[in-house]
Amino acid sequence: AVQIIRSSSSAALNYGEAQGAESKKDFIHKSSIVLKELRETHISLKLIKDSKISSEQSGLTRLIDECNQLVAIFHKTVTTAKSRM
Repeated sequence: AVQIIRSSSSAALNYGEAQGAESKKDFIHKSSIVLKELRETHISLKLIKDSKISSEQSGLTRLIDECNQLVAIFHKTVTTAKSRM
């Protein structure tokens, strides 16, 4: 659970940093970190759900789905930004 807090808060903080990036390269770098942290959060959530240590299976499913959507958004963001360099 602590790792989920770390990776998800890192994603949020790095998103803020990406919004204030000083260059396209800096934006791509920070957005890539967001993507990495979101993937880590996704894996952690899946591990918790699969281990059945939480009684909140439906809540975990919703969080995993939302994390998947964010991963897709940031993957596209990074890919598009790289193609425009």
